[in-house]
Formats: sequence, C-alpha cells, structure tokens
Amino acid sequence: MTTKKIENKKNIKSTKVAKTTRTKKNKRLYGQKVVIKNKKLHKGIIIALIISILVNGFTIFHFITYNHHKVKEVTKVVEKEVIPENIVFLGDSITWMYDLNKYFEGKKVVNSGGDGNTTSDILKNMNERVYKYNPSKIFILIGTNDIIYDKTKDEIVENIKKIIEEIQKNRPTCKIYLESLYPINDTKDKKINMHMVKNRTNKLIDEINTDLKKLSAKLNITYINMHDNLVDEEGNLKLEYTNEGLHISQKGYEIITKKIKEYLTN
Repeated sequence: MTTKKIENKKNIKSTKVAKTTRTKKNKRLYGQKVVIKNKKLHKGIIIALIISILVNGFTIFHFITYNHHKVKEVTKVVEKEVIPENIVFLGDSITWMYDLNKYFEGKKVVNSGGDGNTTSDILKNMNERVYKYNPSKIFILIGTNDIIYDKTKDEIVENIKKIIEEIQKNRPTCKIYLESLYPINDTKDKKINMHMVKNRTNKLIDEINTDLKKLSAKLNITYINMHDNLVDEEGNLKLEYTNEGLHISQKGYEIITKKIKEYLTN
C-alpha cells in the first residue's frame, strides 16, 4: 500500500472521529438548552398560577367581606317631557267675568271664557279656545247656557264629554278639571233678575251635576264639586255670592278661588 493511500485512510478516520465527537457535544449542549428552557417554562407557569390564585382569592375575599348594601345602584334615567305651567279657564260668561289676574297673581293663567257661550260654541272652536294655549291644566265650567236653549240633560253631558275627549286626544299631558254647574237663585228677593236666570232650575242643574261626576270618573279626570260651596240651606245660590241670581259676586269668586287653589299644587 502506498504512502498516499495510508494517509487518506488516516484522514478519513480522523474526520469520522471529529464528526462523532462534535455530534455528541451538540447533543449534550442541545439537551442542556432544552432542560434550561423547560425549567424556565415551568417556572413561568408556576408564577402565573400563583398570581391567578392570589387574584381569585382576593376577589372571593372581597365578595364575602364587602358590604354590598352600600353600593349605589345606577338606574336608567327616564326622560320626561316637561310642559311649562299654563292654566286655562274654559267656559261662558261666569268664567269671562272672573278676574284671574287678580285672584291668581303670579300664575300663568288664561281666561278662555266667552259671554253667552254654550257647549256647542266651544266644540266649534277648540283650537282658538284651548289648543293654541298648550295648557298644562284646564278648568272647565260650561253648560248652564245650554239650558236656556232647551238642550236636554243628556245632550249637555254628551257635548261636555266630547270637549274633554278632544282635549285628551290633542293635549294628552294636560290635566283636566271639570267643575260642577253652579246653582242659581230664583227666589223673590229684590236682588234677583229673572230675565238673567230665565228657565234654569236647580233641580235640572243637580241632575246634570250627578252625571258630570260619573262622566269624570269614566274619563279619569278630576271633578270639582263647586256647587256645594255656593249653595244656601235651601239649595239656592247664596245671595251674597251672586249679582242677580246667575252671575257671581266678588265674594263668590273669592270662595271659588279658594277651592280652585287646592288643585293648583297637584
């Protein structure tokens, strides 16, 4: 065998030994890296587990020991439409002659009374008499003039019902107060003017008022029994409360105002 071949064999053997040695060394190093990496991973898991236990433990402790009754509950805010106070008095000459600015000083009051008005007159002109004022409250006194035109009790009550329903439909937030018809005085006293009283009777007025009270309950509005605040022992309009048997004196309006004011704070 030649010297060159012998040297080649030695070189090949040396190369194999070097590869084997390098491979073993790499395996040792790789294994150490894996072990180190696994140790770091396990340590991270342990730390995360400890943090999780502490957080959950604090949450449970807080829930058990904290007085939750002291926590303020936040509820949904409900929007509510606010209507500026605008009080309308709707009726005939008894309302028309009522000095509202004098008796309700400081209040936003509107006198929507009309001399000689009947229920039909109001129904024909609801926009001008009611809606344009956008009332928050309305006091209704109407019907006594219908009597002198020979309207029946049922016709009068039915028209008043229509007035109320129209207001409820067009001004649903408005509070409606229906006054009883006022009594009249048809006695022989010299103060009485039968030309003004005409064919009105307290008997018919009482019957109408009975139905108006029932109507108010049915339509869910407030009925004001003003009648009983104005009558004498015989059931007539007190002489000191009237000018001539039908219309109201200043003293009478003072009594009416006192009663009305009970409803202005509602």
